[in-house]
Amino acid sequence: MNLDVPYGITRRIAGADLQTARTRITNALKEQGFGVLTEIDVAATLEQKIGAKIDPYVILGACNPKLAHRAIGSEPGIGLLLPCNVVLAQDGADTLVSAASPKAMFAIVPNPPPELAAVAEEAEKKLRAAVAAA
Repeated sequence: MNLDVPYGITRRIAGADLQTARTRITNALKEQGFGVLTEIDVAATLEQKIGAKIDPYVILGACNPKLAHRAIGSEPGIGLLLPCNVVLAQDGADTLVSAASPKAMFAIVPNPPPELAAVAEEAEKKLRAAVAAA
């Protein structure tokens, strides 16, 4: 499986099952001021809704309230791109952890206010630190 994409911040946690990786990334996100607001078990949903079986795959919706407040204050429509998604995907004996890059996500905003670029930069830095620490 390949989650190493230009719009993501990805690492492989060798020998970790999805639940172990989830605990690790949740703790690392917390250290960076993020909480997990939502969790979507994509594998379970696909199996239940359409009978498709895939390896464990979960999307966490992570939010740093201070950064979200700043982003919405500078560009109210930015809520369409929040929260920050973090994917956990089982790949054999390993788990891939990948966070959406705020800089890549916010790049779709035409003529962004300067504060939005600053928020994206700070969020990117914090998410990179969390993924690296997981």
